[in-house]
Amino acid sequence: MKGVFITLEGTEGTGKSTQMRNLARDLSALGHRIRITREPGGTAFGEQIRKTLLSVKNSRMAARSELFLYLASRAQHIEEVIRPALREGRIVLCDRFSDATLAYQGFGRGLPRPFVLGAIRFAAAGMSPDLTVLLDMDVRKGLARVKGRGRPNRLDREKLDFHRRVRRGYRRIARSEPGRVKILNAGGNPETVRAAVRKTVLDFLKKRGIRITPQPGRRRRV
Repeated sequence: MKGVFITLEGTEGTGKSTQMRNLARDLSALGHRIRITREPGGTAFGEQIRKTLLSVKNSRMAARSELFLYLASRAQHIEEVIRPALREGRIVLCDRFSDATLAYQGFGRGLPRPFVLGAIRFAAAGMSPDLTVLLDMDVRKGLARVKGRGRPNRLDREKLDFHRRVRRGYRRIARSEPGRVKILNAGGNPETVRAAVRKTVLDFLKKRGIRITPQPGRRRRV
């Protein structure tokens, strides 16, 4: 793979989508070719699954059903979007990936973690992020942000204890893989968070020997 695979993770309301768009603009300004995508979703098939997973009409969805829907979306996503973009040498920015499955379905839902990890590996077919930026903040504050936007989805409506388990799961993942997962405080000013995300990513690219300075006339569209 010639490209770089970077994921943004975090509980509800941490600003992942906003920070991913900001990061895409920052990297594009340096002349990099960027592919933005998300999970669940990223493909026509995945977006159909996303609609099912997030619909409040499906409040009785079993945890196992939820797990397999996420994995089905991911398997298609990898084959149709992520691998091709990496082969083209793009920097792929993905809003959630396998860490979310372990955090939400393993820690949040309480499904057996060895089984969840095995299922994750099977669906991902060897694909793993090069870098993961974990946006972390108090879940109450994050959910308050979501509520302020209106129309919370099925996951937004879960009990506070569920979201706290998810956050603990994310932090445990970060402790187990400090080289890949970098925790950033998402509770501050959005521009401060943007600067921290940018620095984290540029430091990583520099270590990988990838250009991090602007090239005249090389700005690319995202």
